[in-house]
Amino acid sequence: MNKRISIIALFFLGLSQFALAQIKEEKLILDRKREPEVKNIEKKKTSVAAEKNYPPKEKKTQDSLNLRYQITNVPAASDFKTSTIQGEDISPKFDADHQNSYFQLGMGNFGRVLADGNIVAKLENNLEVGADLHVLSTSGLKKEYAWSSKQNTGNVAAYLNSYNNKGKFNVIADYGLNDYNYYGIYAFDPSADVNLKQKTNRFKVNGYYDFYSNEILNDIRVKSSFLSDHFDARETQAEIVANFSKHDIALPINDITLNTDLGLGVETLNTDFKLLSQNITRFLNASVSPKLTFFKGDSYLMIGSDFSFFSGKYNTNLMAEQQKSNKTYWFPRAEILFSAAQEFKFYAGIKGGLTLNSYAYMLEENPYLVSDQQLRPTEVKYKGYVGIRGDIDQTIKYDFNAGFGKVNDILFYSANDLFDTAVAANRAAYDYANTFAAVYDNGTVSEVNASVQYFPLANLVLSAEAQFTKYDLDVYEHIYNVPLLRANIGANYTLLGKKLTLGTKMIFATDRTTNSFSYTASGTSPDFYVSNENGDDKVGGFADLNLSAEYRIHKNFSIFAHGNNLLNTNYQTFKGYKVLGTQILGGLKISF
Repeated sequence: MNKRISIIALFFLGLSQFALAQIKEEKLILDRKREPEVKNIEKKKTSVAAEKNYPPKEKKTQDSLNLRYQITNVPAASDFKTSTIQGEDISPKFDADHQNSYFQLGMGNFGRVLADGNIVAKLENNLEVGADLHVLSTSGLKKEYAWSSKQNTGNVAAYLNSYNNKGKFNVIADYGLNDYNYYGIYAFDPSADVNLKQKTNRFKVNGYYDFYSNEILNDIRVKSSFLSDHFDARETQAEIVANFSKHDIALPINDITLNTDLGLGVETLNTDFKLLSQNITRFLNASVSPKLTFFKGDSYLMIGSDFSFFSGKYNTNLMAEQQKSNKTYWFPRAEILFSAAQEFKFYAGIKGGLTLNSYAYMLEENPYLVSDQQLRPTEVKYKGYVGIRGDIDQTIKYDFNAGFGKVNDILFYSANDLFDTAVAANRAAYDYANTFAAVYDNGTVSEVNASVQYFPLANLVLSAEAQFTKYDLDVYEHIYNVPLLRANIGANYTLLGKKLTLGTKMIFATDRTTNSFSYTASGTSPDFYVSNENGDDKVGGFADLNLSAEYRIHKNFSIFAHGNNLLNTNYQTFKGYKVLGTQILGGLKISF
């Protein structure tokens, strides 16, 4: 029977061989799913936790509810994102028996070159060090644009993992370079040699210590980063979070236990722009998050609060005096989960919080921002939600939930008009109506989320996710560049004794509303353009299908192939910014 199921699964997977796509926003921030994951501890658990189970008995926590500071505003529906110019290097990984050190090199059409590697060395039983390298480049869409649309990105990191009797420690130093162009010009036809260059550099140092025991001190996290760009923008960011806890306190009431937690955090953000209005921002946010969690079996009730003490300073070259903002926020925090069985767990809750929106985060969402942005924190006054999740016979895992919230200063992106309307102007790279600016509005958010994983075989995983999000804004009629519905379906399949690994992912998104501009010469002043704004333009939806395969021909050698955007649609991620068509990349991987 298992053999028959394998054949059927392979057949359906084969049908998807004509398609799979650029799974990343081609700003190439390099949040790739590959082995081993050693970066971005702010988004995922550190590689320490993923690679070790030391000591064998880990602490029991509800750390999904612990204090977590995010630079990001709204979490993505999944870790996979569509790509703008370059396709993602979807490097398949073996689930077991793989070496931690490897190097792979690949080449493909559109001038794509991939170089990727990781080296890890164990200095002693509980200490290891490593280095990680990643380079990806493309020559761009030469047939679509007369001007340059090439992109190059590089990432190098060094890390240390340490495990002792009391806890585990991880520190990562990471440098990322993104060299690209503002190529999305739709209202003009500049010369082929026009300079559209933008480049960002970001250096990060992150550290994390997690105590196995939850006796008083639970964990400590430290994050820092420095970002600069081609137009001399500078941003520094630092954050420290300490979580204190006392868990598994027995109460004399019907086998109820109590967890007590207290989160303390401080975050700073300093941003200086040198273009246009030359915005200067200084943020300081201190947070206190107490909570109590009562457990009975697999059910629990969590009650807590979040307090934020925010100080902000703003200035531009147009302001006579610096503006200041000092405010204290209180946010509700509570969740109840009733476990009828492992198959059915019902939950409901309310939460809120303050998020500092940084230039670095904005570039991850939209790399085509002009290098002068007004930064504001986003305040989730409250978000109520209900849902059900469960695990059916360790074969199907699911989570369905719906929520409604009130949010102030919702962040989204609006297209920029010309900064210089003179017809004969010597235009800068960002002055062809080809860049975007952060805008904010207050409103309500309604959302429905669904996630399902299906494990029909030990070597086959099927998954699907969908996210419906509806914004009702106070000032703007539409939110710009945010789809109403996003979804993805995928599969991972290993066969031939785990020598062959296949992966597929299909991503869907509905139309997005945006603003755009057209230009005519002024009748009274022909030396200047008159702009006409369309506030209800559309960027079409898409279906983006991708495929990856890796075959281990020897213990130390594998060949791989990636197929991206196999439906061959040059859809747009933002107005004017088309993605590459069908891409095929192949290469060799050495593991040791």
